[in-house]
Amino acid sequence: MKFTSAFSHLILWGSYASAFTVPSHHRKVSILKQQTNNEVDHAVDFIQADFEHHVKDLQDGRIEVENELTSDRVTGPKHVLIYDTSLRDGTQGESVSVSCDDKLKIASRLASFQVDFIEAGWPGSNPKDAEFFSRAKSELSLEAKSKLVAFGSTRRRTLSAKEDPQIAALVESEAPTICMVAKGHKWQVTDILRATPEENLDMIRDSVSYLVSLGRKVFVDLEHFYDGYKFDEDYSLQCCQAAVDAGASGLVLCDTNGGSLPWEVGAITEKIVNKFTSVTIGIHAHNDCGLAVANSITAAQNGAGMIQGTINGIGERTGNANLCSIVPTLALHMDSKLGCTDNLKDMTSVSRFVDETLNRQPDSTAPFVGASAFAHKGGLHVAAMERSPMSYQHIDPGLVGNEKRVLISELSGRQNIMGKVKDLDSMISDDLASKRAVAILNRVKHLESIGYTFEGAEASVDIMILHATKGYCPPFTINDYAVQVYETNLKPELRELANDNHLETSVHATARATVSVRTIDIEHMESHGPDSIPYIDRLEVSDGNGPVDALAGALKRALVPSNPSLASLELIDYKVRILDPQSATAAATRVMIEFRDKDTEKTWTTVSVDRNVISASLNALVDGFEYALIEHEAICELYDDELTEEQ
Repeated sequence: MKFTSAFSHLILWGSYASAFTVPSHHRKVSILKQQTNNEVDHAVDFIQADFEHHVKDLQDGRIEVENELTSDRVTGPKHVLIYDTSLRDGTQGESVSVSCDDKLKIASRLASFQVDFIEAGWPGSNPKDAEFFSRAKSELSLEAKSKLVAFGSTRRRTLSAKEDPQIAALVESEAPTICMVAKGHKWQVTDILRATPEENLDMIRDSVSYLVSLGRKVFVDLEHFYDGYKFDEDYSLQCCQAAVDAGASGLVLCDTNGGSLPWEVGAITEKIVNKFTSVTIGIHAHNDCGLAVANSITAAQNGAGMIQGTINGIGERTGNANLCSIVPTLALHMDSKLGCTDNLKDMTSVSRFVDETLNRQPDSTAPFVGASAFAHKGGLHVAAMERSPMSYQHIDPGLVGNEKRVLISELSGRQNIMGKVKDLDSMISDDLASKRAVAILNRVKHLESIGYTFEGAEASVDIMILHATKGYCPPFTINDYAVQVYETNLKPELRELANDNHLETSVHATARATVSVRTIDIEHMESHGPDSIPYIDRLEVSDGNGPVDALAGALKRALVPSNPSLASLELIDYKVRILDPQSATAAATRVMIEFRDKDTEKTWTTVSVDRNVISASLNALVDGFEYALIEHEAICELYDDELTEEQ
C-alpha cells in the first residue's frame, strides 16, 4: 500500500487579545480591546490574507517556516530529566496489575526509549517488588540497571535509618538511585503521621544521610508539598533544607492530591528553584483536576529540571502526569533537550506496548499517541489538510510514531474519500480520483443507512476502494465454507451433574470450521511474470472456542503457506451489535473485528453487516486478512502497473 507524507511545520503563535504573529516576516498586528469594530475587522482580514499567502508559499516549497520561529516560539528549559514511575505509582491505579515478568519487560522497553530514571517499585513493601530488584541484577542490561530507582520512605519514627528494615531493603536492591518519600506538609506530619515537626525533619536528615553515605544518589519526594507550602511555607522550606543538608541530589515537589492550579505550581516551583540552586528540582503531579500535564509543563517552564510521570498517565485515582503528553510537548513545542528526544518516534509504540503488557485497552483519544489523535472526520477539515497538512494538526504525527487518519462516515465529504483513493493509488489522475470518490462515498452512505459504520473501520473502506480499482487483483477469494458447533458429553445424566455442580468442563462446546480458498501462487508469478496469474485452491479445517475463532483459524491455515506474513496476525477484539432487536432471531447484525500484526504492532478494524452473524463475521475476517496482505505482499500492488483510466 502506498501512503504519501508531505507534512511541514506551520506553527502560529499569538493571542486573540494581544497579537498575532506571521511566522515568515515576524510581523505583529495588535488587536486591542479599545479598537473599533472596523479596526478589528481590518486586522482579521489582514491576518487571513497574509496567512493564505504563507500557506501558498509553503505549498510551493519556497519557505521553511519551522526555521523562522525563533523570535516568538515558546521555549522551555534546555534539559529536563524524565523520571518514569509507571512500575511503582502507576501500578497503584485501579485495574492495573502487573507480574514481575511484565515489569522486567516494561523496564527494558523504557530503558531503550531512554527515559532517565525508572522507578521500579518499593522493595520493602511487597515480595513482587523485592523479586523484581533481585532478578533485575542478572536479567536487565547494564543500561537498564543504571536507570533503576528503588522507592521507599523515610525511617520509622522509633528507629534509626540503620535499624529500619525498609531502608535495609532499599540498600539490598542495589539500585543506584533511591527515591524517598517524606512529608512536606506540617498538618500531614502532626495529624496523619502523628509525629512532631522536628521528628519529621530528623527522619529526613537521618534517612538521606545514611543512604548517601553508602554511595547512593537520593531524591526526596516531598509529599503534599504544594498544599503544605500554602499551609505553612516556613515548615515546607525546612523540609527542603533538611534534605539538601543531608546530601539529597534532588527535591521532588508533589501535588499529591492533584488539587493545585498551574499558576500556583509555577509560582511555588520558581521560588524553590531559586532558593535551592545546588540540587535538581522535580515535580510529581496527580491528575485529580485534569491538570497533571499542565502543572508538570508549568513547573518545567519555571525551572524544574525533572518531571515524574507514568506512561499513559496510569496511577492512583485519576492517574499521574502522562509522560506520553509531557515528553512530546517539551521536545516539540518547547525545544527542551530530553534524553529520549532521539527516540521520540517510538512514543506511540511505547504507549501501546505498556497498555498491551498491562492488558489495558488503549485510550484512542489520548493526545499524541491515541488512534484518534490525528483522525479527521469533518469534510472541511480534510479539504483544508489537502492544501496544508498542518491546517488541522499541531505536529507531524510521524514525529511521535503515529499517523494521520481520515475517518469515513455518512457525514464525510468527497475530499475524505479522495484522499484515501490517492493514498492507495498514487498514479491516479485528479479527475478519476474525484469520480471514484463520489461513487465510493455514495456507497458508504448507502451502507451506513442499513447499519454499517465505517468510522473506526477504515480497513474496510480501503478494501472497498481497492475493489473498485480497475486492475486490482484480490490476493485470495473464498470458494466456500462450513461451520459446525457440537458438544461432548451429551448424556443427560452428565449434563444434569455438570449443571448441578457448576462443572463447565464436563460439557464442552466446540466449533469446527472448514474453509476453501483460492489464493494466488506468488512464487510462481514472481518467476514467470504477471501475464498469467496462477491460483492454488486450499481446503483447511480448524477447531475453535466458537464459530468465529474456528473460521479465523481455518482461514489463517489456508493462507499462511502462500502468505507467510499472516503468521504474525492475531485477532484482539470482536464486537457484535444487533441493529433491529425487534426482528428477534432474524435481526441484522453488525460485526466489528480488530486485528493486530504482532511484528509491526499495527492495528486495524473491519466491519460487516448481515442477518447471518456467521456471514457477517466471515466478511469482516476476509477484509481484515486482505488488508494485512496489501500491507505486506507485492502481489497486491500489481494494479499500479495494470491500471488504465476508466472511460
